[in-house]
Amino acid sequence: MQILVEGNQPLRGSYRVSGSSNSAIALIAGSMLSDEAVTLRNVPNTASVKAMLEIGQSLGLTLGQSLDNADAYQLRTPQITSRQLEREQTESATASVLFLAPILARRQHARLLTDAPLSRYNPHLTALRDLGCAVKIDGSVIDLDLPRWTKREIILTQTSVTATALVCMLAAVCGAETIIRNAASEPHVTDLLYLLREMGAQIDGGGSNLLRIRGAEHLTGGALVVSPDHVEAASIAAIGAITDGRVIVEGVRAADLQMILKVYERLGLRADLDADTLNLFAQSPLTISERDEDVDLAIDTAPWPGFPSDLAAMATVIATQAQGMVLIHEKLFSNRLLFVDKLNAMGAQIVLCDPHRAIVIGATRLQGEYIDNPDVRTGLAMLAAALCADGITTIDNAEIFDRTFENVTRKLSALGAHIKVRD
Repeated sequence: MQILVEGNQPLRGSYRVSGSSNSAIALIAGSMLSDEAVTLRNVPNTASVKAMLEIGQSLGLTLGQSLDNADAYQLRTPQITSRQLEREQTESATASVLFLAPILARRQHARLLTDAPLSRYNPHLTALRDLGCAVKIDGSVIDLDLPRWTKREIILTQTSVTATALVCMLAAVCGAETIIRNAASEPHVTDLLYLLREMGAQIDGGGSNLLRIRGAEHLTGGALVVSPDHVEAASIAAIGAITDGRVIVEGVRAADLQMILKVYERLGLRADLDADTLNLFAQSPLTISERDEDVDLAIDTAPWPGFPSDLAAMATVIATQAQGMVLIHEKLFSNRLLFVDKLNAMGAQIVLCDPHRAIVIGATRLQGEYIDNPDVRTGLAMLAAALCADGITTIDNAEIFDRTFENVTRKLSALGAHIKVRD
């Protein structure tokens, strides 16, 4: 699917942020730890959530939708009907590895079939081994056997959201006591911990990098409202600001935006934030508020509660509109800055120093261009660039927006964005 985006259209109005897809996919897997009903509300209608629900159903999950609320689901898994994750499942949803937790917790043995490089799973498999799991790898087949334990203390080799979620789910059922160090603490991890508490696990340290979990042999049902997507909220607010618009983003959680807004402020954006609404303003011209030693401003990504990697691309686009020299340092992942060639094609002045660092020289007027949208993590940033550019930008593979963000182009159109879909 292609979309045609006409730039230089100020956006105005109210935008309600959706629930976090990252939270929902972990909560779907977490619900399957019990044979009792789990109710989730504020579930976003995204491709990633749909894929996880379909895989869950193939493993025994039954799905009921609330008659009075389209984003509420009742999930129940009377039994785990399969111990195996198929290749097409691991290919269609990278988060499908989370289903290893309910399979192991309730069936003790799991098999993962994958054609992906095993390096993708190394942090997860290391964590499972540290819990006492027997891991056998034969080509593209991974067999896992997990006994119960009385007490385990582990440290994760990476501050990985997926590894943290896997370990926490297993600890909630299989361990009498588990201490986890270097745990991820993103809002979607915190959501999962809230659900596990609702279901009967005792958890100390939620929201921190040190967790202590006392498991229950049988988890009950539970209910949870999926937290708002902080990446969507921060992205839409930034788009409103750099298009010289006025967008009130509703349904946010202020605590999740603190570090993000500090970075935005240094780029020249001003925030009006209360308990559940966010509005960003851009000075004209956009001016960097602080000066670093070698460049005007350096922005580093970091594990939560640092500035999230998923917003590095958006910060880069904002920097193209700010006067000065900005260093974007992506410290967590390789090759996430390769998208800057697309911004340069639109008229930006960006020097890619290496796979982790880019220097942005602003301010520059962006021009409409053809963009092949390769990555959901950079997708909203490319949309931001198109909306503040002169002329029309064609974005190919635009269906990727719907993978993580619910109806985001339709909701932007309601704010005055000129977006035309071309199949």
